[in-house]
Amino acid sequence: MCSLPTGTEAVVFDCDGLLVDTEARWTIAETAVFAAHGHPFGPAQKALVIGRTVEDAGEAMAQYLGCPGAGPELAAELVERVRKELSRGAAALPGAVELVRACRAAVPIAVASNSPRELLDAALRSAGLADYFTHSFAADEVRIPKPAPELYLTACEALGAAPNRSVAFEDSATGIASARAAGLYVAVVPSLPGVDLDHDWLGASLAEPELHDWARKLGQGTPC
Repeated sequence: MCSLPTGTEAVVFDCDGLLVDTEARWTIAETAVFAAHGHPFGPAQKALVIGRTVEDAGEAMAQYLGCPGAGPELAAELVERVRKELSRGAAALPGAVELVRACRAAVPIAVASNSPRELLDAALRSAGLADYFTHSFAADEVRIPKPAPELYLTACEALGAAPNRSVAFEDSATGIASARAAGLYVAVVPSLPGVDLDHDWLGASLAEPELHDWARKLGQGTPC
């Protein structure tokens, strides 16, 4: 049974690892950064950086690698490596295009991402999703990105929707904290297996049938 409200005024999606299969690209880039500094990269290291802004990921890597103060340089290295990886293309994740299309037909939608604008646009274009969104918001366009609520509050304001009547789709603890702080309902498809994440709805992918049943009922105000 889906626990998301169908009286929803707007839907706001994260991008990386939720709509677009970019986490594999980010992981390749992150692995290369760690390797360049003589360290392996596995699930524990991924958990340090997933969902963070590039700047915060750089700081987290600097602390882990034992080179405090090198955060900005590591962040710049990460961006360059991710840019190279995204140039090879990234596909939409299962169910993403269909869910976005169904939600867009019923209510206003937006993207709120902790990626910088350049990488957000590249990901959406690569996955064939860019034309579905007239509103998207990147980490470098707000004062304080996720886990602060500003990205979600900005998106809801632009869409003319009350946050407490809107739904966020997320894949990481950082994004969930942002959506919760803004007051949105939260649907979660985890990028990392075995993590315990706060949620109103939890699924294995955006292709879950109950999720698409919910999307078809959007705007009707009937129980899910």
